[in-house]
Amino acid sequence: MLKNSLLGFFRHESSTGILLMLMTLLAMIVANSPLKSYYDAFLNTPVAVVVGHLSIAKPLLLWVNDGLMAIFFFMVGLEIKREAVEGELRDLRKVAAPAMAAVGGMLLPALFYSAFNWGNPGAMKGWAIPSATDIAFALGILSLLGNRVPTVLKLFLLTLAIIDDLGAIVIIALFYTSGLSYLALTVVAVTILILWWMNRRGVTNNAAYILLGIVLWVATLKSGVHATLAGVVLGLFIPIKNNRESFLALEHSLHVPVNHVILPLFAFVNTGIDFAGVTLKDFTHSITLGIVSGLFLGKQLGIFLFSWLAVKLGMGRLPEGVDWKMLYGVGILGGIGFTMSLFIGSLAFECSGDACFSPVDERMGILIGSLISGVAGYLYLRFFTAKNGGEDGEKAA
Repeated sequence: MLKNSLLGFFRHESSTGILLMLMTLLAMIVANSPLKSYYDAFLNTPVAVVVGHLSIAKPLLLWVNDGLMAIFFFMVGLEIKREAVEGELRDLRKVAAPAMAAVGGMLLPALFYSAFNWGNPGAMKGWAIPSATDIAFALGILSLLGNRVPTVLKLFLLTLAIIDDLGAIVIIALFYTSGLSYLALTVVAVTILILWWMNRRGVTNNAAYILLGIVLWVATLKSGVHATLAGVVLGLFIPIKNNRESFLALEHSLHVPVNHVILPLFAFVNTGIDFAGVTLKDFTHSITLGIVSGLFLGKQLGIFLFSWLAVKLGMGRLPEGVDWKMLYGVGILGGIGFTMSLFIGSLAFECSGDACFSPVDERMGILIGSLISGVAGYLYLRFFTAKNGGEDGEKAA
């Protein structure tokens, strides 16, 4: 009975979001208890891999953020590849509205953040933090609404989040890269060329791609470009044509370890906020306010307005059965940044010389903005949209 209940929980769409929430609460409880010293020791546990003259030595926290999260990005790369080849991203007419929504959902939050932090170069490093959407949390909340929202609304949100992830990947590559090693970048380029050649030659052995992916990850880590990008690149080169069954099996095999182990562990090691020294000033800090306003206001306005613009300009259309009220609810849920926001925040506010900002401001803003967006989005869709696909709402054009 217990085994069946656990299996049922892990198969549910909302399970990842629930686990992330539980691990976040656990991290904050531990960080504010007598166990804090053990929590800090756990994060700073030295882990080293040495092969000849090659050495990778990092604290456990960075192994999670740079190593395990590369597997998460690998799964993201596979999902993008599948959607581009045979999913929603194939049809430009269908993808135009969520694509524009994703652009607006990245642009306006960045503007809201910048409005609070303009003129402060150190704080402006975090401009991209509220631009991300956590698909696990957002889809989990939509699933709690049952038939109150149509399935196509979930597909719209999924497509939006995939394009949002692509935008986050580009942002990380362009704005959070420093101290480049040209030797390592040469190895990265050669490895990518080999992956491209294998794909063009029709090589379908996934194990061969993954072995090269490990080389790519190490070279990217040493190059100064964030190592998680190697996971995305590898995912995009795994062939799906003439390899569909194996491709889908690989993607499916990653869901449990990523959604139920890696992401919860990432949440645990990155959200242990010590509230001992927190004051009202921390809640009103420009970084905190910039992130909260970007996630809660910037996201919903950007997603809704740019979707409306796409439809009015004839670039795309909303899915059948989705009205503007439901779309606005999706915009509110888009403000759940969490995983990707935490990840970008960890890159933005890494200590560098004299420019070192307290991570408390950044993480508090993400947690507050994501919580408000999640609760408000659920309540809005629950009480202000029609049951069974918006029967009394304004139909989409």
